[in-house]
Amino acid sequence: MNVNVGRPNKRVTSNPIRYVIGEQRLVCLFLGIGIASLIFALIPSKSSLSLSGRISSNNNDGWISSDSSSSSLSEHHLQQQSVPSRRIAYELQDESDQRGNSGAKLPMGLKSRRLRVLVTGGAGFVGSHLVDRLMARGDSVIVVDNFFTGRKDNVVHHFKNPRFELIRHDVVEPILLEVDQIYHLACPASPVHYKYNPVKTIKTNVMGTLNMLGLAKRVNARFLITSTSEVYGDPLQHPQVETYWGNVNPIGVRSCYDEGKRVAETLSMDYHRGLNLEVRIARIFNTYGPRMCLDDGRVVSNFVAQALRKEPLTVYGDGKQTRSFQYVSDLVEGLMRLMEGDHVGPFNLGNPGEFTMLELAKVVQETIDPNAKIEFRPNTEDDPHKRKPDISKAKNLLGWEPKVSLREGLPLMVSDFRQRLFGDDKSSSNSGGSIFAA
Repeated sequence: MNVNVGRPNKRVTSNPIRYVIGEQRLVCLFLGIGIASLIFALIPSKSSLSLSGRISSNNNDGWISSDSSSSSLSEHHLQQQSVPSRRIAYELQDESDQRGNSGAKLPMGLKSRRLRVLVTGGAGFVGSHLVDRLMARGDSVIVVDNFFTGRKDNVVHHFKNPRFELIRHDVVEPILLEVDQIYHLACPASPVHYKYNPVKTIKTNVMGTLNMLGLAKRVNARFLITSTSEVYGDPLQHPQVETYWGNVNPIGVRSCYDEGKRVAETLSMDYHRGLNLEVRIARIFNTYGPRMCLDDGRVVSNFVAQALRKEPLTVYGDGKQTRSFQYVSDLVEGLMRLMEGDHVGPFNLGNPGEFTMLELAKVVQETIDPNAKIEFRPNTEDDPHKRKPDISKAKNLLGWEPKVSLREGLPLMVSDFRQRLFGDDKSSSNSGGSIFAA
């Protein structure tokens, strides 16, 4: 009995390490934890030093102010900087492309940092000219387009630029992107196109705008919606000011577009008031220029294409309806000033110079073919009788007004149409450069 009791004591005395490992496991556990804690306390984290150094090096760019006496950056210190954490992660992922925060209020022509800008409908007529300006300014641009009316040819000259990205996508479906600004232009704008599938048109205006507003809210981006003068319907006020509520037929053949844009404005303002989203609203009046669809049913493109083809110029009704025509470069300038400014809007963006359809036909005759004939046809349903913007608000708050007259801009559009119709090598196929010098 004494021999059996004495054997364990003899083992402890002869081999204490085996005894501790075998019989004192709890002591080994605490000992290991203590050693590990001591090591981690004495040796600073390599990743935290790297993060601290990179953020400190970018202090001059206005990202995060870092205390020079601090050797590491804790999570608590990041929260004190009043900069969203996604900004830090995104800067580390691509410092060259992300240098500004969303909603940056920068004077035109004075950009100290590059923005990532999303342009929906960016392969279309107006959108492609806007993309040209943004790319020339040094921004990184993402174009989203389903190519219903847009064309790859309008943006093909940017394909080799690493700051440009083109995504085939319909805005009716959500998309996740990381951007600072959103120009939402996606929607067929000519009667021929938006009447082709009216249900899809109103879905684009409503669901597409909802999806883009949701994206802007998620990534804290500034949002600009391109609305239209069609929200005024067949106006009883002339010229139209932004405070005029309009005279719109809610069940007419144009309602999918007119009312769709009115709903898009409503959604934008509700996101602005309810969710504090930075939004901008532009009401665009008749615009013309290179890259318009050749047969989109709009009066300027109709007249130019018909005159070039030696066809009669079709005037609907008595030709006394009035429209105001702005050149596309003037519109793009207005959109950019609105986006970079401090005012929500809405803003009328158009040329207050008013022409009857017969007067426009005569200008086209003078520019292309003096012998072109005019053919009268019955007027279309719900066609507005008068349309002229009051741009006093844009002049006063944005410092914007159109510069290019109809007689100056029309020849540039004619050159583009002639090249696309007949392949005239004497006309440049890329009119993007010359239009902004006009």
